Amino acid sequence: MPKRILAGTVTSTANTQTVTVQVVRRFKHPVLQKTIKKSKKYRAHDEGEIFNVGDSVLIRECAPKSKTKRWEVMTEEMKAEHEKLRAEAAAEAQKIEEAAHEAEAAH
Repeated sequence: MPKRILAGTVTSTANTQTVTVQVVRRFKHPVLQKTIKKSKKYRAHDEGEIFNVGDSVLIRECAPKSKTKRWEVMTEEMKAEHEKLRAEAAAEAQKIEEAAHEAEAAH
């Protein structure tokens, strides 16, 4: 199962190796058709303690690090690895789609 990745803003760095990240999502209310903003705070693992309050960060799901931490802040290496995997998956999906079109054209 792929790991979820969320974008948010660091709101607290009070604990060691932990940051609190606020993630805001926008959606349209199903009945009122009004745009609504909801936010949720996640506690994420920050190994090097390199992020400060106000920084925009990406966090991804991971195995539980403590009682409340189920997320980790993505470093530049993690982001590069993620982009490489996305590019490979896109190329593979394109090959499958081209093969399906060729098979359809043959009939």
